[in-house]
Amino acid sequence: MPGPPRRCGASGQERRFQPEAIIDSTLVYILLAATISGVGSIFGAALLSLTVASRVVERMVSFSVGVLLATALLHSLPEAFESGADPRALFATLLAGLLGFFLLEKISLLRHSHHHEGDGHHHHHGHDRESAGRSGLAILVGDGFHNFADGIVIAAAFLANPHIGLVTALAIAAHEIPQEVGDFIVLLNAGFSKTRAFAFNLLSSVSAIAGGLVGYFLLDQMSGWIPYVLVIASSSFVYIAVSDLMPQMQRKPRWRESLLQMVLVAAGIAAIYFITNGIHHEHRHGARAAHAAAALD
Repeated sequence: MPGPPRRCGASGQERRFQPEAIIDSTLVYILLAATISGVGSIFGAALLSLTVASRVVERMVSFSVGVLLATALLHSLPEAFESGADPRALFATLLAGLLGFFLLEKISLLRHSHHHEGDGHHHHHGHDRESAGRSGLAILVGDGFHNFADGIVIAAAFLANPHIGLVTALAIAAHEIPQEVGDFIVLLNAGFSKTRAFAFNLLSSVSAIAGGLVGYFLLDQMSGWIPYVLVIASSSFVYIAVSDLMPQMQRKPRWRESLLQMVLVAAGIAAIYFITNGIHHEHRHGARAAHAAAALD
């Protein structure tokens, strides 16, 4: 399928070759940016979460709650609602996403019910074995949707302007690192080994490359779906934080532990807010410029 048309100042025989060269180079830039942004954030998060944070996984669960809720409520959902999409449709998507992840967890419970361990001992970070993969699966699905949307946004930005594309890719990588740290902690808390947590997160980042390809070839058709993809991703983050992680925090009612939990939740929120507040400004304007360029084409 041919890529979006490009404006070219050449004429005659040069025009036969230049557009294809420009299309090819733009596609290469998109794929490189999506790969570096996705994989780079994974390695950055792994360096932080698999060395220091993994030693205190139970306490870092509180940090993950702050990161996941801030990513959903201060970043992804506002971006979705600022897109101009129908708010009722977005709220309906959020409701469907929450119910969908609840159903996904139910299916996982039913699937593993014959392995139930009633004693509650020798479990990974406080989970029964049949519980170990549930929150991990949901977070990976949600992260896959989020990375896919990021890939589309990167493609749209590069199609508008290479400079905008570069800034957008850097902005995405910056705000992905604290989010991926939160994801790693969720996976470790769910019983994943360090190797499996890294491998699955790396696999999830491939969806950013798929999003870049889809955005390049089908930007006009797909740009309108970005808000809904972001809402679905947000629903997974909210569901995991509220249904799985927060109940674990409630099991330690001592006031000193509760105070530490609130400090770590605040730290997670602050990490997302301060990293995305400045850089995401460029990211958002880049996406809007890209949508305008797509409409003109």
